[in-house]
Amino acid sequence: MLAMLAMLALLADHRRIKFDRDRSNRAVTDASDIQSFASDYYHILLQLSSCWLCSSFVRPQLNSSGNTFSFTLCSDYSKMAPPPFTLTSLFPCNPNTTRGVSTKLHISKDNKLIYANGRTVINPSTSKAYTGHSRTVTVARFSPTGFYCASADTAGTVRVWDTIGEENILKGEYRAISGQVNDLAWDGESKRIIAVGNGRETYYNSMSIQIGNHQFAQMAATASDDSTIVFYTGVPFKYEKTIKTHTRFVQDVKFSSSGDHFVSVGSDSKIFLYDGKTGETIGEFTGDVHKGSVMAADWDPTDSKRLATSSMDGTVKLWDVERKQTIQTWAVGTGVPNQQVGNAWGIDGDIVSLSLKGVINVFDKRKGDGPARVLVGSQKSITATTLTPSGTFLTGAADGRIIAYDTTDGTADIVTGAGHNTIVTAMVSVGATTLSVGFDDTLREVGADAKSMTEAATKLQSQPKVLASSSEGTAFISEINAIEAFRSNQRVAQLSVGYQPNGIATTGKVVAVGGDDNKIHLHSWNGTELKETSTLDTPRGTVTALAFSFDGKLLVAGDATGKIILFSVDEKKAIESRWTHHASRINALAWAPTGTHIASGSLDGHVFVWSVASPLTTMPIRHAGPGGVNGVAWLDAEKDRGRLATAGADGCVRVWELKLQTA
Repeated sequence: MLAMLAMLALLADHRRIKFDRDRSNRAVTDASDIQSFASDYYHILLQLSSCWLCSSFVRPQLNSSGNTFSFTLCSDYSKMAPPPFTLTSLFPCNPNTTRGVSTKLHISKDNKLIYANGRTVINPSTSKAYTGHSRTVTVARFSPTGFYCASADTAGTVRVWDTIGEENILKGEYRAISGQVNDLAWDGESKRIIAVGNGRETYYNSMSIQIGNHQFAQMAATASDDSTIVFYTGVPFKYEKTIKTHTRFVQDVKFSSSGDHFVSVGSDSKIFLYDGKTGETIGEFTGDVHKGSVMAADWDPTDSKRLATSSMDGTVKLWDVERKQTIQTWAVGTGVPNQQVGNAWGIDGDIVSLSLKGVINVFDKRKGDGPARVLVGSQKSITATTLTPSGTFLTGAADGRIIAYDTTDGTADIVTGAGHNTIVTAMVSVGATTLSVGFDDTLREVGADAKSMTEAATKLQSQPKVLASSSEGTAFISEINAIEAFRSNQRVAQLSVGYQPNGIATTGKVVAVGGDDNKIHLHSWNGTELKETSTLDTPRGTVTALAFSFDGKLLVAGDATGKIILFSVDEKKAIESRWTHHASRINALAWAPTGTHIASGSLDGHVFVWSVASPLTTMPIRHAGPGGVNGVAWLDAEKDRGRLATAGADGCVRVWELKLQTA
């Protein structure tokens, strides 16, 4: 049997449900209720009680009777005080997309959008990211109450978690099917979930969520890549009939909020309407139809009289359900990047449609000239970052896209023009010039306004790794067995070396290069020639990140093992080598504008802030970037406070407010 695709809808018909008091309204003194109550609080305590400083856990011990707890406290209870950092804003990544596959978006009853990217579930309305999954998340949907969210992944796991609190407490975890879950839906009472996907033993499953009194859903519809729709009734969703209206893949199926109808859309460009109680076909939508595969549909949540559809022909259409005719058409654009692959309709009337290139288009049904606004974010891992003198935070991603983030007003825009076509490995800003290099072996330039790329592009001798630039505009690039220097898009020097260069930094007169020989190679630069003058030893591993202090007197180095060493450049020796808190490769280092603190980002997903004057005083921001932190930048800093931007593998940009500790 063909695997079910990511399409289903679920409905609770309250008029036809019999209320089972014995089953649904047990006394609170029931032993099983006490156990459930205790287990809920156990999970809450377990997730809330981690020490921000030492990362140890306060373990609540649940006894065998399930009604009492004992605790093991952190050795220093004062460490449980609030941490000296606050996440003030999150620029979310946008949904990941695949050509020809419907991407699932959902909007809650209080108008919050939710979607998945990688192992993260994003709620851009509240600037929150849920990172509880260990596999790639395929779908996330709010419960009808809005208090919970269910998300599912490629391993067949469904997690139900709280959306109200800051901690997103896990309510339950369920193994739905043995393969990837493609879609899921709640019943009308937020008590039961049905999931479908690519299971080996079964292609769908339903789960009862113990949140309150049970009132079960009565109808369900699933759609498949074999061009059929299966209609189910009752619990546990007995097979009722197979519907064969489409001639190609069925991409989406949705019940109206009233439950009177459901609709299906498919790769045959057709839209069909069905009776929600019997599954009988009512008719096909006609008129100004789509010219390409229809990938998603959603109902007007206020009255179920209108329908919005998104298509690979680059258009979004609004339909009158009773007449089955087009009311309005929005053209997003032409070409593959503007194919529309997902949508959702909010309670405030906004219609959200997703482009294949990852842009979220928001339409106002009162306007017919295109999107009222667009939401931009990275679709892939952020691999490089830099801060321009004007305060714009620029990121480069694994797909070659460069995005400009305004950390003051919270907006983001794609940097237009001819950019990289693959991974951006490094970026640097000096004065009005911002340079970037990528695995396309090209050095490119971002315009002074940070909105578009210039026409300047220079081919490199080999694959670049890291980029640094001096104040007069010379760019130094570490490549495979070589270091190149460029000025005004012209190669001015090249040095072949007998090691693999990695991290690189410059003061303008001194160029430091970290190698796989566990050394930092210091070079003099006279404007036309690089000449190695001395080396610094880093005994633990390959030097992966380097940064000079603003006066050039200090050099901080991070290696592949997670160790950070602070050197005196004049004395050519280490003055601090005890910074060993990271557990994996150091990807980024940045000095605070005050010169008193250093921020580091690592593959371990943590960020640390180190004090130069008081080396043993550290500020750990643990789990700052799930999957790894690839960039850190100080937005501003004063004596006792600062703002730090971080970005990495999950495609999100986070801004932290720090209380800096002084000596």
